[in-house]
Amino acid sequence: MRFSPLVDRIAGKGAEAWNIHHDAERQRAAGREIIFLTVGDPDQPPPEPIIAATIAALRQHRTGYAPIVGYEQTRAAIAARFARRTGQPCAAENVVIVPGTQAGLYCALQCLAGPGDEVIVPEPMYATYEAVAGAAGARIVNVPLRPENGFHPDLDQLARAVTPQSRVLWINSPHNPTGAVLRREEIAFVAELCRRHDLWLVSDEVYEDLAFARPHLSPYALPGMAERTVVISSLSKSHAIPGFRFGWVIGPVALTRHLFNLILCTLYGGPPFIQDGAMPALTGELAEVAALHEDYRRRAALLAGILGAAPNCRVAQPEGGMFLLLDVRGTGRGSEEFARLLLEREAVAVLPCDGFGPSVVGHLRISLTAADDILAEAGRRILRLARSFNAPSGMTAG
Repeated sequence: MRFSPLVDRIAGKGAEAWNIHHDAERQRAAGREIIFLTVGDPDQPPPEPIIAATIAALRQHRTGYAPIVGYEQTRAAIAARFARRTGQPCAAENVVIVPGTQAGLYCALQCLAGPGDEVIVPEPMYATYEAVAGAAGARIVNVPLRPENGFHPDLDQLARAVTPQSRVLWINSPHNPTGAVLRREEIAFVAELCRRHDLWLVSDEVYEDLAFARPHLSPYALPGMAERTVVISSLSKSHAIPGFRFGWVIGPVALTRHLFNLILCTLYGGPPFIQDGAMPALTGELAEVAALHEDYRRRAALLAGILGAAPNCRVAQPEGGMFLLLDVRGTGRGSEEFARLLLEREAVAVLPCDGFGPSVVGHLRISLTAADDILAEAGRRILRLARSFNAPSGMTAG
């Protein structure tokens, strides 16, 4: 039997990035105890006001269909929150509710780019980006983010990537997987590039509340950018509720009208009780968000301190987000081999980064989603494995 060409466009190296994670899941199901540091799935409990509001909505039988792009009051709350943060006007008609940032990116790209269009994305990039652009029929054009530059963009190289076929420039800050947080001057350069070449700017801001080195800045906040900037974000990471699948797309009304049509024939809206449950997070600043921010900042420093002693490895200190990169090329092992040995010998699951792009081949992405003591134990096990590669034959490194 034959399949649509779409199946090839949504496959590839990005889809393979999760192989070790899936292997570890199978081993855990078989009874093995494993420390999972693969997926950015927060280990902390969600804020209690969100749980209480969700339960209340369920008890009120808020389980029917919602409006296609979300309730007016929910979208207005997102718009007001975004306007407070950016200093720019934003209204309910600029907001579409989607099941998480991933769905928002997919929906946005379907409406912004198509066959023959180029989408410029700095790499490394989150492993699903390639498939999201491929599903739209567009072609990804990567611009490398070099480790020696702290994974910040070479702005001249970014400018040279623009061609007459360019349609979208796509950024992610704080960045997954590197943790780099774009500086104001970098975002200003990107904004000017988009204005000069009449490009859409897609901004993945799911880690906006987890910026450590400097405050997050949305390009939407810059002059002349509201009409060409599409912001996608969610509460998944900042409020520890990825299972809620609650996110949004913010953009010009001309785009949100197209998104209505797309969601009408795909998702057909989202759960009312989830939208009700999210309202405490949208209408106020919950203390738990600041606590989560501090957790990840502290955990990044903790793990970096342990892994700094790993022979022939190099830690990339994150400026934000919930991951830490470890360069293991100096051990003589590729990231896939290192990660597999780590799972087999030490029962720690991490992601090899080769599927995120050439600039992080030989790196591991280590999620910071474990309590300090568990994370420290995982760090000691990684350190033990790295040391074992230098131990004389027949001896075990301490």
